[in-house]
Amino acid sequence: MTDTDARKRAAGELEAEVMGVLWSAGSPLTPAQVQERLQPGLAYNTVQTILTRLADKRLVSRAQVGRAHAYQPVLDEAASAAARLRATLDAAGDPRLVLQRFAETLDGDEARLLRELLGAPGDRP
Repeated sequence: MTDTDARKRAAGELEAEVMGVLWSAGSPLTPAQVQERLQPGLAYNTVQTILTRLADKRLVSRAQVGRAHAYQPVLDEAASAAARLRATLDAAGDPRLVLQRFAETLDGDEARLLRELLGAPGDRP
C-alpha cells in the first residue's frame, strides 16, 4: 500500500490499525516497529503522524527510548471500546433508544451475558 492508498481510507481506519498493532504487541513500540507490523508500503512519516495524533488524543502514551519514542495504548482494547460506547451514549439525543437498538443486535448468548453482567435475575448460574 502506498501513502496515496492510505489517504483514500476511511477516516480513522489507519488509527484503528495502529491501535491494533499496539494492543497486540503487549509492550511499547517505536514508530519503526509499528511500521514493520503494518502493511508494506506505509511511509515512516505517516506512521509517525498517526502516533502523534493518537498521543494528542491521549489514546497512547509515549516515552523517550534512545533517540526515538516508544508508544503504548493508555487503555486496553476492551476499555477503549467501552469508552467509545460511553461517548456514543453521551452524544445520543435518546440514549434509551440507542441502547434498545443495540440490544436488538445482540445474539442470544450476548444478551444472556449482558443480563448476567447487569445482575438481571433469571440468567445466573
